[in-house]
Amino acid sequence: MAPVRKPLQGLWNVVRFNWHFYLIASVLALALTVAAGAAAPIWRGCILLLLSLGLLSVLASLAVSAYVYDFSGLYRLSWLPAFVPAPAAVLTINAGFDEISTVLRHRFAEAGLLAVDFYDPTRHTEVSIDRARRAYPPFPGTRPVDTRAALPLADNSVDLAVAFLAAHEIRDADERAAFFQEIRRVTKPSGCLVVVEHLRDTANFLAYTIGFLHFHSRRTWLTTFERAGLRVTQETHLTPFLTGFVLQKNDSTA
Repeated sequence: MAPVRKPLQGLWNVVRFNWHFYLIASVLALALTVAAGAAAPIWRGCILLLLSLGLLSVLASLAVSAYVYDFSGLYRLSWLPAFVPAPAAVLTINAGFDEISTVLRHRFAEAGLLAVDFYDPTRHTEVSIDRARRAYPPFPGTRPVDTRAALPLADNSVDLAVAFLAAHEIRDADERAAFFQEIRRVTKPSGCLVVVEHLRDTANFLAYTIGFLHFHSRRTWLTTFERAGLRVTQETHLTPFLTGFVLQKNDSTA
């Protein structure tokens, strides 16, 4: 049976994993409402405008989250490259919250699938990840790994590697490039790595305002891939807010 997502599961996850943000926003909205009621007419309009912009920003981020995670068909995996129709070995890379391994297990039931989790609470300090880990158990057999150490796989042993909304948690550029070099090592020359990420771009700024700073820019990702000896064979906008990169080993560095 295919994995079933509950109605608005994506939106609910965003809210409950980041409830502190929405609590702060609610308190600020209440404070601005009170201030507007007590302010002189000359200031009331400015306060109400500020309140409206804040509420619009929050509502926009929630609407985009619902669209991306609940209504865009993201988990139907149409973004997977067609030239890897039946991989024998699949690797998934997550950072404490794994929404993709179960879906891939159903899609490639005959494949050997290994999920690895590079989340380190001493270095990856996102409170939302801690909440997600408490809410969802890891995929069976998930192995913890260190982004600064070797992956527990042989050279050229993986047909398909998927880093789904995870690799942006590696904030250090050198660490990120080294980790992708390690993913390259275990990927077959005929295989590929798929990276799905939000980008630090205009669309995500409009959706998440300053929250877009948590993402990396397209240029940053391309630099990471180049340093790791990977070439982009396909770049797809899964939605206006999500980009997928399909990568293979760069022949010049293989």
